[in-house]
Amino acid sequence: MMSVEDWAEIRRLHRVEGMAIKAIARRLGVSRNAVRRALAHDAPPKYVREPRGSIVDAVEPKVRELLRAVPDMPATVIAERIGWDRSITVLKDRIRELRPYYLPPDPATRTSYDPGQRVQCDLWFPPAPIPVGFGHVACPPVLVMVAGYSRMIFAVMVPTRQAEDLIAGHWSVLQAMGGVPAQLVWDNEPAVGAWRAGKPKLADQFEAFRGTLGISVHQCRPRDPEAKGLVERVNGYFETSFLPGRTFTGPGDFNTQLTDWLVQANGRHHRSLGARPADRWAADAAAMLALPPVAPQLGWSATVRLPRDHYVRLDSNDYSVDPVAVGRKVVVTADLATVTVRLGTKVVAAHERCWARQQTITDPAHRAAALALSFAAAHRPAAPRMQEVEQRNLGDYDQVFGLAEVMAR
Repeated sequence: MMSVEDWAEIRRLHRVEGMAIKAIARRLGVSRNAVRRALAHDAPPKYVREPRGSIVDAVEPKVRELLRAVPDMPATVIAERIGWDRSITVLKDRIRELRPYYLPPDPATRTSYDPGQRVQCDLWFPPAPIPVGFGHVACPPVLVMVAGYSRMIFAVMVPTRQAEDLIAGHWSVLQAMGGVPAQLVWDNEPAVGAWRAGKPKLADQFEAFRGTLGISVHQCRPRDPEAKGLVERVNGYFETSFLPGRTFTGPGDFNTQLTDWLVQANGRHHRSLGARPADRWAADAAAMLALPPVAPQLGWSATVRLPRDHYVRLDSNDYSVDPVAVGRKVVVTADLATVTVRLGTKVVAAHERCWARQQTITDPAHRAAALALSFAAAHRPAAPRMQEVEQRNLGDYDQVFGLAEVMAR
């Protein structure tokens, strides 16, 4: 076989110096046919080993027949059906080459994003213990939102994945964005919606929320992670770049550290974009819709009659209320940070939101007021007894109305 060096020199002598084939053959000590072959091939010579047969060739027709009937049949099952007793590795390699010819095409198309159009959303549950009070630790969900065009990352930890907290988290992130994208992309999160009978259906509360914003919500089909791959990759990025080596004193500390870190993360060069997300954010934000003039219905809200023990329950926790409202209807509202109870326009309780579960939160002032009212009730003077009234004989009424004589006759 001719070396690449000889092939290159033959072509140089012929093209540059104009030497004839016979002269080149004499000068390099090769045959004239070898010179002709070198001049006829524009690519350098390459050794190609003559293909040899494989032990799988004999059973390939049977493998194809099984794949034609069941394209996703596992390789181990195919080996059992054809009686394969040799190396399973070579059989798996051949099946891996043949299977795509029998499976229906399932391409994952690349999605392009226009400024201000789409934001992908997901819940990330950080694998780290977060102190939530009362000696408890938990892994509360983190709402993660990634802008499609700029790849800007926004995130906030919320107490629960229920609709009230999830919508409040959305509103907090949208306020940080300063605008509203034309579409949110979600998977089948129960508080957002689900696919039923082959059609996407938003949950009632989220339907009302997106109506207030005036946007659409795209619900991904089940088992289709590629549809929101941007935010899925960010979740993994959090676990490899944000969490390692960090400790947290509570949800508030977690959100503070995450917010500070996101400034650095959004300022780093994004390989697929060829730019920093922070540099593209201005165009993304400018194309978004304005925030609605009236804030949507956020957080928890319920009207209850305050029982005698003067506590109200919210998300498995009990919060004390001023006992002056016992027996009367109060309005309980809560956001991501506070729980407030109102009697008309008067605030009768204000507590910091407890992220632990099955806890009782008591305001010392409420306990003192309840004890004072109980003491006053116990020492209240008894009501005066009613005077006894003489009971007249019914016969006297008979004599007055002249009924006694009638009865005697």
